[in-house]
Amino acid sequence: MKYSTIVIGDELLIGQVTDTNSGWIARHLSPLGWEAKSVKVIGDDASEIFNAIDEAFAATDVVLMTGGLGPTKDDITKATLCQYFGGEMVLNEDVKRNVDAQFERRGIPMNRLTAGQAMVPSSCRVIQNEVGTAPIMWFERDGKVLVSMPGVPHETQTMMQRAVIPQLLKHFHSDLDIEFRTFVVIDYAESALAEKLEDYEKQLPEYIHLAYLPNLGIIRLRLTGAHHDPQVIAAAMEQHSRKLHEILGRSIIADGDKPLAMIVGERLRELGLTLSTAESCTGGNVAHVITEIAGSSDYFMGSVVSYSNDVKQRVLGVDSDTLDTCGAVSQPVVEQMACGVSQLCHTHCAVATSGVAGPGGGTPLKPVGTVWMAAKVGDIVVSQCLHLPGERKQVITRATNQALIMLLKLLQQQ
Repeated sequence: MKYSTIVIGDELLIGQVTDTNSGWIARHLSPLGWEAKSVKVIGDDASEIFNAIDEAFAATDVVLMTGGLGPTKDDITKATLCQYFGGEMVLNEDVKRNVDAQFERRGIPMNRLTAGQAMVPSSCRVIQNEVGTAPIMWFERDGKVLVSMPGVPHETQTMMQRAVIPQLLKHFHSDLDIEFRTFVVIDYAESALAEKLEDYEKQLPEYIHLAYLPNLGIIRLRLTGAHHDPQVIAAAMEQHSRKLHEILGRSIIADGDKPLAMIVGERLRELGLTLSTAESCTGGNVAHVITEIAGSSDYFMGSVVSYSNDVKQRVLGVDSDTLDTCGAVSQPVVEQMACGVSQLCHTHCAVATSGVAGPGGGTPLKPVGTVWMAAKVGDIVVSQCLHLPGERKQVITRATNQALIMLLKLLQQQ
């Protein structure tokens, strides 16, 4: 099934807010065999909304729309959809009760504009928004469906999972059996990996597709298969999954769409080891992604963000002569940082980073993007220097990923 996404909001066009809904929708519908045909971002303008819907319906049977459903006067999506699909604006008592309940839980008084959320087009079927006040509206015309949802990511994503996706799957039932498998791969650039797998892809049957999903030093490979016979697709997916493992070996660090920090955490827990981090250029981001994983307190003990040389010396025990001679962005300093935080936090393992994230601060010898990192497991300490491309945020993310990959490779040897 192919679908189109329309994202509405003047704030998106001027860069004040970044659209995250369309990406989330694609990530959650793609494994179900749904293909995103297009994503269009438009302003709060009735004629633009009309044109966008016409274009989307011409290409697909399903249109998923987010945004423009707030209580303020510039949010015109609801009224525009009423014009497009016909009918009139009517009071929906269920929506009114939901809005009243939301405000009562928050302990704030209702105002006239928010009360207007209970007015909906008579041409739609309402799906109650359990986590917000703007109703979700389901429209049908000539066998095609448009679902209008709030722009607030938490509301859209929660209600997509709870109600919208199940109803879409029920409405557009397919007799195809769909299976997908994801593999997390390191050590390859996307082009090099594609070259490595060229013959493998040629041997795939027409009902199995391989997709490359790169993300700053990590590539997710996703096998998607669709067939009318579930036994055929199950056997083929198993066969080609095994073949992938044979070709890529230890470069596949996980089966399943797992964050890198989760993969590292599972290995730490399996070995009964603990971890701490000492960070300069990454500013605590390594610790952040580790602690985003539920249960990370089993193995993660703490972190020192040693941005200044003074903290590197006083807290982590980095030698002052080494700092003077080699500079903070150097191999001996990150190795001493890793050993120092491991001793300070009494952990078996440690990760340390020091670099120039930019946009300023670079030198001819150590340009922007230069990052030294170290990983420690027991008495073994390894380090490397990378020259990472991109702006500041990308350098930090790449450095975070590479530091965790370095640690994981050490852990794989245990």
